Amino acid sequence: MGVSSLAPPNLSDRLVARLLLLWAGLSIGVAFLATPVKFMAPSLSLPVALDVGRHTFRIYNDVELALLAVLVVLAAWSKARRSTYLALAVPGAVVVAQALWLIPALDERVAAILAGGRPASSNLHAVYIGAELLKVVWLLAFGLGDLRQRSRF
Repeated sequence: MGVSSLAPPNLSDRLVARLLLLWAGLSIGVAFLATPVKFMAPSLSLPVALDVGRHTFRIYNDVELALLAVLVVLAAWSKARRSTYLALAVPGAVVVAQALWLIPALDERVAAILAGGRPASSNLHAVYIGAELLKVVWLLAFGLGDLRQRSRF
């Protein structure tokens, strides 16, 4: 992710690759491990699990937006190649879409359930899972690809 694939990677290039992998790991941990396990705990009622999930994903989305901002600033500061911006484009679009549309829509459904309502059937969770999967695969592909390319360090 530096000026040339033959040049030794500078600190910001190495940091971008590692942050992409950290982001992928965080997403795997929150979306694909902790959240499903929470619903397997027999002592945790559905309303409590939904409320915890609502808060978890709102805070996690804020963390992802901050991580995206740090990566964009780091890429601009290091005069990164276009591939760095490509590496950030899909996860960035996913996180912004989650912040502006998907999480608020899911929060409305949780609020309705917590109020005793029963919202109509929806595919929002499937969309969220698909977006998370796309984001994780994208982050892993670019993060691991860059590390493999720069295996000298």
